[in-house]
Amino acid sequence: MDSESPSPGPNQGTQLDPKARKLSLRTPSWLFPFKGIFYFFSHPFLYPLLKARLIPCAVLSFIVLSILFTFTYLPQVAFLAIFHGPLAWVNGAFLVLGEGAIIIQGLFEAFFVDEALVDIFDAVLVNEGLTDLLAPSREIHADGRTPVQRLGKPKKSAVYSPLSIRLIIEFVLFLPFNLIPIFGTPLFLVLTGHRAGPLHHWRYYKLLELPKKERMAEIRRRRLQYTWFGTAALTLQLVPLLSMLFLLTTAAGSALWAARLEKQKRAFTGRPVPHVRVPADIIDASTDDPPSYEDNIEQ
Repeated sequence: MDSESPSPGPNQGTQLDPKARKLSLRTPSWLFPFKGIFYFFSHPFLYPLLKARLIPCAVLSFIVLSILFTFTYLPQVAFLAIFHGPLAWVNGAFLVLGEGAIIIQGLFEAFFVDEALVDIFDAVLVNEGLTDLLAPSREIHADGRTPVQRLGKPKKSAVYSPLSIRLIIEFVLFLPFNLIPIFGTPLFLVLTGHRAGPLHHWRYYKLLELPKKERMAEIRRRRLQYTWFGTAALTLQLVPLLSMLFLLTTAAGSALWAARLEKQKRAFTGRPVPHVRVPADIIDASTDDPPSYEDNIEQ
């Protein structure tokens, strides 16, 4: 069952206050990528992080998908037709979109997007009242009018999700599952999401400064949740021309989930639970980007 219940804290067995009870309610992890879409567009302070990247994002997606559909779609449909019959046209499209998603994501994260993903993730944490979690790793400007304006330069390496060679290799190895009629494509998405899901919380675990052993233990404890999160996120990235937009909104969803986990942990251990700092309806969208930075700052 997809649960978010945290590990028992020192106050286990005591009566929880209403806030802790509310936070303990279970939310399916696969909903958070979709919650990220609503959160992103209902909080205008995030818009500046999208504006500068919208045109490059759309152009890159269009070029990559155009090339793939022009030169690889029909050959793959012809091959899939041996196994799938008429369904080859549909499954072939999913196959090409999957290939396009991994190429676009790799190119965009390498050249354009990872800094934006970090800023979105961090801005959501600030807006959710978790500045204290972020402060040891990043400068925070107390006089900023919006969460984005409050973000300063990172004090340590700031990476949303590291490039995973293993994920790329497994993606290629799992592609043949698309040859299986009907169930092949969903199976491909789940297997790929299983590996990709935990990478969306790489930033969160870095902020917690968890050693690798503890980080892996946390991932194992939420393995099923991360699988569903990764599957939903990958499915959104298969949407033509909107894949990179959904990559940005998924970062917001990932931060919302991290904020929920952190607030749960604090509620169950008796620590104060922060509130959302800035109402969404009074944020001025015409804000500046946070200061530029390099992702290779020494630890």
